[in-house]
Amino acid sequence: MAGSGRRPEHRGPPELFYDEAEARKYTQNSRVVEIQSQMSERAVELLGLPEDRACLLLDVGCGSGLSGDYISEEGHYWIGMDISPAMLDVAVEREVEGDLLLADVGHGIPFRPGMFDGCISISAVQWLCNADKKSHSPPKRLYRFFSTLYTALARGSRAVLQLYPENSEQLELITAQAMRAGFTGGMVVDYPNSAKAKKFFLCLFVGTSGTLPKGLGTECANEEPQQAKFTNERTRFRNVKGKSVKKSRDWILEKKERRRRQGKEVRADTKYTGRKRRPRF
Repeated sequence: MAGSGRRPEHRGPPELFYDEAEARKYTQNSRVVEIQSQMSERAVELLGLPEDRACLLLDVGCGSGLSGDYISEEGHYWIGMDISPAMLDVAVEREVEGDLLLADVGHGIPFRPGMFDGCISISAVQWLCNADKKSHSPPKRLYRFFSTLYTALARGSRAVLQLYPENSEQLELITAQAMRAGFTGGMVVDYPNSAKAKKFFLCLFVGTSGTLPKGLGTECANEEPQQAKFTNERTRFRNVKGKSVKKSRDWILEKKERRRRQGKEVRADTKYTGRKRRPRF
C-alpha cells in the first residue's frame, strides 16, 4: 500500500505495481519526493502533536519511508506498515530511522491498544476500496482497518489520512466506516477551488471530539500565493523552534544521535562529519 505523492494512475494492487525497478524509480523522482514531503508536513501539522515531547507515530502505507524522513526530522519516532516488499526493501537500503512491517492493513493494525500518539497516511487508504481478490469486501476491509487503528491509538490522539478518492461514493464509504469504528472528525480539504493543488485529508479524533482544522486556501480565490504563504510561515516557524538546517553538520549530528538512542550502529563523529566534499573533475 505504498504511499504516493501523485494521484494513482494504475488499477492493480500496489504490491504488484511497485516491483523493485518501479520502487526505486518512484523514490528517486525529485518531484514525487517534494510532493510527498509537503503532504507529510501538512499531515503531521494536522495531528496537533505536543511540542514538549517526542511522539510515536504510525505511518500507514509508508512505502520507501519518504514520510518517515519528515517525522524523524521533527524529532518523533515512527513505525511504518506497507504491503509492497519492494518498497520496504528500498526503505531498508535508505536506512530510514523507523521500524518497518510488511502487512496488509485491510487485515487490521496488529499493535497493542493505545500504543501510538498519532497516525498519518499519504495516498494509501483509497486502495482499500478496491476488491483485488474475490474474498475482498471493501466495506469489511475498511472497517477492520479503522476499528483496529482506533484501538491502537492513544485516547485524545488523531489520525490524518491523505487520500485520492475516485468519486463521492468512495469518499462516503471511507468516512462511514471510520465513524462506525468510533472515530469522530471529518474531511479537511486544502485548496478546494484548485484542480491541481486540491488535497483531501481525513482528520479523525480518538475518544474526544476536537475542532476540525480549517483547510488551506479556503479564504482566498487565488491559490498560488496562499500556498507560498503557508510554506514561508512553516519555514519561519521551524527556525524559531531552533531546528537545524537540513543536511548541515548540526542536522547530521542530531540524526546520528537519534539513531544511537535507538540502538543502531552509527559511525563515530569526526571533524569531517558533515563537511562538503569538493567536486570531482
